[in-house]
Amino acid sequence: MKDNIGVLKEWVIPFAFVFCAGWVIWHGPAYILDFIPHDSESMIAQMTELHQRKDVSPGLSGLFGGLTDIIDWAALLLMPVLFVLGVRSMTLAQMEFPYPSRIDHIGMFIGRITMILIISMTLVMLYEVFLRYVVEAPTLWANELTLWIAGFVFMLSGVYAMQQRSHIRIFILYDVLPRWGQHICDTLWVLLLWVFAFFMVFGSYKQVFVNKFYRWEMFGTAFDPPIPATIQPMILITICLIALQALSNLIADWNRDPADLAEKDAIDEEELEAIKKSVGAN
Repeated sequence: MKDNIGVLKEWVIPFAFVFCAGWVIWHGPAYILDFIPHDSESMIAQMTELHQRKDVSPGLSGLFGGLTDIIDWAALLLMPVLFVLGVRSMTLAQMEFPYPSRIDHIGMFIGRITMILIISMTLVMLYEVFLRYVVEAPTLWANELTLWIAGFVFMLSGVYAMQQRSHIRIFILYDVLPRWGQHICDTLWVLLLWVFAFFMVFGSYKQVFVNKFYRWEMFGTAFDPPIPATIQPMILITICLIALQALSNLIADWNRDPADLAEKDAIDEEELEAIKKSVGAN
């Protein structure tokens, strides 16, 4: 992996992925009706009406006899392509974990997606501030869109933090244990995390995917985004991703020198000095 960052692809690929994912999510009812069978006629009529009301490209006819048009299919097919390209083209930033495995590239790309979402959320807020206080014509969607994006940022940043080994750790007792004792502690906490993830998904699957996602529950406001239909399933998906990343960390760090991992907890003096200069501190 290269240790250079800031090239154009670091911005273009995550942004293109976020755009395609946003398109797919917004047109969720069309995909659900085309790919998931429905027995209830009233549910089909409700979902069809919802899609027609929210459709960004209403002038295009659906392909293969369904509701999803050519743009919907293009966005859906581009998502895995962009994801693979983004994972394969990852570059290592200065402050990132210096020993990434191949699986870590996935978490790093998710981190890049999160960065794009933060920028998008900031732009939406700035746009709303301009319209509200300069033009005096506030929007009906900016606040809820910001809330929606912030939910994804909160969850996806957890996957990136796990990949970077950046969660808070209390290692007073851990550091005094022999290496075999540290292995037991590492294995035990990963096992507990997997138990939590299993029961969380097992206990919430029906409520989340059947009652929220399958029915495409909306927020019930003027903008009416599908926040319940997307955020709640994303919680379970994020828990699974964090559990998988934790297992990957356990395997990757098993034979690694603990001193190498301790470098992540050390204060970077160069970065500290740069921050002091940026705020004008001596």
